[in-house]
Amino acid sequence: MNIFSAAQLYEADKVTTERQGITSTDLMERAATQIFHWLHQRMQGAQVPIHIFCGIGNNGGDGLALGRMLIQNGYNVHVYIANFTDKRSKCFLINYGRIKDVTKNWPILMKGEEDFPEIHPDDIIVDALFGIGLNRAPEGWVKSLIQYLNSEKAFKLSIDVPSGLSANGPLLDGEAVIMANHTLTFQTPKLTFFLPETGKYVPYFEALDIGLDPEYLMTTQPLARVIIKAIAQSFYRQREKFAHKGSFGHSLLIGGSYGKMGAIMLASKAALRSGSGLATAFIPACGHDLLAGQLPEAMAVCDVDDKKITDISLDTASYTIGIGPGMGKEPETLKAFEGLLSVVETPMVIDADAINLLAENTKLLKKVPKSSILTPHVGELKRLLGEWKNNIEKLEMAKAFSKKYEVVLVIKGANTMTVLGDDLYINTTGNPGMATAGSGDVLTGMITGLLAQGYDPLVAALFGVYQHGSAGNLATQEQGFEALIASDIIENIGTSFLELFRQEPPPEGAQEENEQ
Repeated sequence: MNIFSAAQLYEADKVTTERQGITSTDLMERAATQIFHWLHQRMQGAQVPIHIFCGIGNNGGDGLALGRMLIQNGYNVHVYIANFTDKRSKCFLINYGRIKDVTKNWPILMKGEEDFPEIHPDDIIVDALFGIGLNRAPEGWVKSLIQYLNSEKAFKLSIDVPSGLSANGPLLDGEAVIMANHTLTFQTPKLTFFLPETGKYVPYFEALDIGLDPEYLMTTQPLARVIIKAIAQSFYRQREKFAHKGSFGHSLLIGGSYGKMGAIMLASKAALRSGSGLATAFIPACGHDLLAGQLPEAMAVCDVDDKKITDISLDTASYTIGIGPGMGKEPETLKAFEGLLSVVETPMVIDADAINLLAENTKLLKKVPKSSILTPHVGELKRLLGEWKNNIEKLEMAKAFSKKYEVVLVIKGANTMTVLGDDLYINTTGNPGMATAGSGDVLTGMITGLLAQGYDPLVAALFGVYQHGSAGNLATQEQGFEALIASDIIENIGTSFLELFRQEPPPEGAQEENEQ
C-alpha cells in the first residue's frame, strides 16, 4: 500500500518491461486483462450496454484493449474515441488496430458535442479518457463530454484515475473531472484519492496488481505510505506478565478552563483506555470535583486559579505530557505554557489551544521539544502554517514545518495524514460520524497514553490515529454517524485493540471444503 508519484510509476513501467522482457503493449494488455476479469466476474455475460470512452494516450489504449476483450467475449460494447488532437501514443495506435480486427463497428471518432451518444441509466460507462500524467485541465468540448457523462445516471467506472485528476498534482478544474462510482487503479492507490479536494471524485477504488517489478516497488522511496491493519498490528507491543502500572508510564493531561472541562476529561480517560499506567489531569480548581466524580481512575492536580491555567508548577520529569484541550488562550495561560516549554525536554503531545498559542507566538516553536506531536485540525493548521493554494501545497508546507522544528505533525480529518520530515503516512480508519465535538481531544489522550508507554513518537502518532479511527468505526455499528459522540469512541478503544488481532471469518463454504 505504498503510494508513488506519476513519475515513479512511469519509471516502474519502464523497469518492468526491461527486467521482464516484455513491451509496453504487453504490460497494457496485462492491465486491461485485469479490468476485464473484474467486469466479467460481476456481469457474467449480461448484455447491458457498455460505453467505453477513450482518449488518445495510454489510458485510451487501456480502454481499447478492454473493449476488444469484451467484444471477443460477447458483450454489448460501444467504443468512442475523443479525437481532440492528432497526437497519439504508440500503445494507443497498436490497440486501435487490434480492436478494428475484431469488430465491424469500428470505434466512433468523436469530434464535438454533436457526437455525444445517448446513454440509458441502466448502461455502464467506462472512463478511459485521461490517465495519471494529466497536467492541464480538459477544455472545450472534451470538458463538455466529461460534464455530459457526469450528468448521466449510468454507473461510471474509471480506469486508473477518474479523468481530469492527476496522480499527485493539484485539482486542475473541479468542473472537468469524472465523478466515478468506482475506480480500478493499477498496482497502487494514488495520492489524489486521499485528499479533500480530489478524493470526492474517488468514493471507491480497488488496486489491481499488474505485476510491476516488485524490487522497484520495494526499494523505491514512496511518495506516501498507507497505514492498514497489517501495519497497525506491527506497532502493537505485547505486555509482559510481571509488568505493573509503573511499567506503562504516567500521562499528564494539561488543560481545561471554566465551562470547558469536558475536553480534558475526555483526553484523560482516553489516555487510560489506551493503556497508560497512570494519568493525572492538571486543571483549574473549578474542575476538581467534576473530575473526581466522573473519572475516579485519574488523579488531579489543580491550578491556584479557579477558572484557568496560570502556573504549571510541578515536576514534569516523570510525566508524558499532553496539553491543550479546553485550555483557553488567556495571557496567564500563555505565560504558564511558555514556562512549561522552558523545562520539558521529552516529546509531548500538543493540541487545540496549545497549538493556537504557538501559532500566535511563533517564537515559542523553537522551545517545543524535538519529536513532539502536534495534532491540528484544518483551522489550527492554517493558523500554524498560513494559507495554502491547494492540498498538495498544504502537504509541502507541512513537511517544511516538520523538518524546521523536528516535530511530528498529525493533520486531522478524513484520511488523517501524519508528517515527519519528507515522510507522509495516510490513515485508513475513521468515518464522518467522528466529526463531532471532543473527537480530537480523545485522539490527544490516546496518543499521549501510547507515548507514555514508551512507543516511539512517530509510532505513537500513527498507532493512535489508526486505533482512534477503528474505535470510531466500531462505535458507529451501534450509534450510526449522526448519534456518535466522543465518549462512544472512548468506550470502543478496548474493542479496537481486540479487533486488531481478530481473525477474519473464512469465505462462505471454506470450512466445508477444508473438511472434505
